[in-house]
Amino acid sequence: MRLAAIDIGSNAARLLITNVIEGIGHPPEFIKIDLIRVPLRLGFDVFENGVISEQRETMILDTMNAYSHLLKVYGVNSLKACATSAMRDAKNGEEIIKKVKEETGIEIEIISGDLEASIIYETHVAENMSVNNSYLYIDVGGGSTEINLFAEGKLVFKKSFNIGTIRLLKNLVDDKVWDEMKDTIKAKTKGFKKIIAIGTGGNINKIFSISKKKDGKPLELNLLRDYYKEFSSFSIKDRIRLYKFREDRADVIVPALLIYINVMRWADADEILVPKIGLVDGLVQHLYSELRK
Repeated sequence: MRLAAIDIGSNAARLLITNVIEGIGHPPEFIKIDLIRVPLRLGFDVFENGVISEQRETMILDTMNAYSHLLKVYGVNSLKACATSAMRDAKNGEEIIKKVKEETGIEIEIISGDLEASIIYETHVAENMSVNNSYLYIDVGGGSTEINLFAEGKLVFKKSFNIGTIRLLKNLVDDKVWDEMKDTIKAKTKGFKKIIAIGTGGNINKIFSISKKKDGKPLELNLLRDYYKEFSSFSIKDRIRLYKFREDRADVIVPALLIYINVMRWADADEILVPKIGLVDGLVQHLYSELRK
């Protein structure tokens, strides 16, 4: 079975194409065939002006047309397409989604922050780990951060906060929102066994790659602090030159690190695992579950 998912985020749109191999007596295997990322950067329009500009609307339509052709070439059986924080906030989001459907046949669902948090959890990474620990999923996007706490064999808490890398770059996050995140995380994680963070999203994946750590090995909180200080000391141009970052990564990686560091501090987690997954991986698994039902 060949499945695909599209995630239209506040910083980029991703298309993941996956082969699902089903067998008797063991869980299905999800094998990535291709992952395509286009930096639409919708949040730069929406979080300041409330609407998606004509230029970015054209970019969305061109991207979805290209994705539509790839879905045909790869022979995809079923697709799940979702949009998150920027499209949620855009006054013309529904209108653009209607145009995408008319021009490409791709039907996009604007999902809530809580549903976004649930779908990220559907990768079920923590369920295969030691029951002696608790696990805090942290997914940092351009417009929001999704938090899930998995402890004692079950999901015990999920929440989406309107704190994201692009909102921070544009100075659009009030102290009240930071305080809400801090108080909520401290209250919800209190009393649980040792908490280990699980980081998802493009920024933490990039940090993991730079660290040269072996797959499965955690990043330490102090290492994230060191990277934050290091990257903050350079201009965006210098980050591109020195670390070979794309421009659309070089600006958001510093606020992303700030979010991961703060959440880990408040949860008293000193390590973060990076399984190199994101919302789009959860969407594929969500789609598979829907089809099996």
